[in-house]
Amino acid sequence: MIKFAFLINRAEGMSFESFVEYHRARHAPLFTSIPEARRYVRKYTVSHPVPAPAGNYPAPAYDGLTEIWFDNWADHDAFFASANYRERVHPDEAEFIDLASVAVMVTEERVVA
Repeated sequence: MIKFAFLINRAEGMSFESFVEYHRARHAPLFTSIPEARRYVRKYTVSHPVPAPAGNYPAPAYDGLTEIWFDNWADHDAFFASANYRERVHPDEAEFIDLASVAVMVTEERVVA
């Protein structure tokens, strides 16, 4: 399986709380509502930083993390080329994400422990 990790920051002028609410309550349901998500996506998660004990961890570098898993590159390509993604989901990303600051890592996860 291929895993995509998208490290994202909130759009300018948006509070962290509004960003998290939008990501969880608006964008994630929109993403999962399209038939291509059910057909091609094996796993989809959204995560946001939680407070850590002071001094133990640095401040978060990003406001959120989205993970999308596909069986293979063909499924990835089909999902992102679909009209539903291009016309419905992708435009919504600019509503809450600072698209210029997105970092992406493509991985094959290996469980070690």
